Amino acid sequence: MGQGLPLCRGGRNNVKLTLSQRLSLAFSVLLLASCGVSAWLQIRANDMREMEVVQGLSRGLAHSIAVNAQLTGSDDLGPDSVRHLFDQLMTVNPSVEVYLLDKTGNIIGNAAPPGHLKRQHIDLAPVHKFLAGGMLPIAGDDPRSVSRRKVFSAAALHREARDGLDGRDGHEVGYIYVILQGEAHDRYAASAGINAVLRVTLWSMALVALLTLVAAWAALRWITRPLHKLTDTMRRFDTQAEQALVPPPTVQAADQRDEIAVLEISFRQMAARISEQWQTLKQMDHDRREVVANISHDLRTPLTSIHGYLETLAARDATLDAADRQRYLAIALGQSRKVGRLAQALFDLARLEHGGVEPLPENFLLNDLIQDVFQKFELQAQAGQVRLDAELSGNAMVTADLGMIERVLSNLIDNAIRHTPVGGTVTVAVEKRTTTVELCIRDTGPGIPAELLDNLFKRPFALSGEGRRGGIGLLIVHRILQLHHRSIALRSEPGKGACFCFELPLVVNTN
Repeated sequence: MGQGLPLCRGGRNNVKLTLSQRLSLAFSVLLLASCGVSAWLQIRANDMREMEVVQGLSRGLAHSIAVNAQLTGSDDLGPDSVRHLFDQLMTVNPSVEVYLLDKTGNIIGNAAPPGHLKRQHIDLAPVHKFLAGGMLPIAGDDPRSVSRRKVFSAAALHREARDGLDGRDGHEVGYIYVILQGEAHDRYAASAGINAVLRVTLWSMALVALLTLVAAWAALRWITRPLHKLTDTMRRFDTQAEQALVPPPTVQAADQRDEIAVLEISFRQMAARISEQWQTLKQMDHDRREVVANISHDLRTPLTSIHGYLETLAARDATLDAADRQRYLAIALGQSRKVGRLAQALFDLARLEHGGVEPLPENFLLNDLIQDVFQKFELQAQAGQVRLDAELSGNAMVTADLGMIERVLSNLIDNAIRHTPVGGTVTVAVEKRTTTVELCIRDTGPGIPAELLDNLFKRPFALSGEGRRGGIGLLIVHRILQLHHRSIALRSEPGKGACFCFELPLVVNTN
């Protein structure tokens, strides 16, 4: 039993059909069902038409029998002579069956063989409808069947007048009831098989069905061709977006109202977005690798220095004098502080990148903040023989997170001081605009090459031959300004220094 289950699953999988095959199968089934219903309706209509013609042509048959045959006496019907007369009539026309009914519908005379009569009473409602000239065909009870109904002819029998004339006193005493398609007709119809009209009808319908199936197959192929094309495109689509040959959607295709065209456009748009996201993920992964490599480089140098000086202290502790020992320790501590600052910067960047920090805007005077930052970097600038300068246009009040903007200015000024040669200048320029204030931090260093500008705020980088590194500080600046819904721009010309500019919202005095 356990070995049979996979075979069953495989069998079910083998009978799965494609969309085109399912559509073709569904259409074929509906077409055959429609043809069957149409054939049944045509056969039914043909039978009804035949019955209408037969009943219309034989409408006066029963009346002729009633007039020309002496079936009534002066007081009542004469059933004794009925069988002989009915036998003669049925010999002339074998398809008819003649019955004599009383005024309540009971059969009182017939020429049926023994055992063939299945009813003794006939419903007179169809007879009255027939005598009243109702629309043909009108079916009445078949005495030789329990449930079947057939077309008939009928005529009323009246009592003869006492004066012997061919008049009637208005009292019906019975009916002549003639089944027009009797047992003989049924036997012949059954033995003759399908008649020519029905045969032509069925062959015509079969030919129409075949032609319709061929036309439907061609139409389905034409209709589903875009779907097949889209299916092939989706199959070729690879998760490696740069290898997916999916053309972008065209404007002309977007104007179409075809559902498949709309689906194709949606897929192409989705593929384009996936391709962009894939390229972004690749770039992010590449940037991450470079960040790790550059941070490893930044950490390796001070750690190597710390390790070297500590090894020297450990190996030569007995021979070193106090001054050398203090100098080695100072160098090791300085490198340790550098590692600590780098670790803190990484921690701050991680918090900014993952939503761990949200800005808390407040109003503050920008000139006061610039003065505080200048005081913090005064000693560093003096040590590098770099002049700090400010170009202010009034004391502007802005709204932002004070601590974050101080970090932005500190990172930019620190970076500018470290990469400005001796005798250079670092300038902070403030320019008021209508609703914002623009801050620019300029230096007189070597500047940044144009090929590095696109990725300057995406990952740390090193300038080959210059020893200059765009570090984590710029990434922190970029992220802080993003949280303030602002951006930073670099205006740099190689050999003429770098200029970093950003804007802050200005608090407009409404007084």
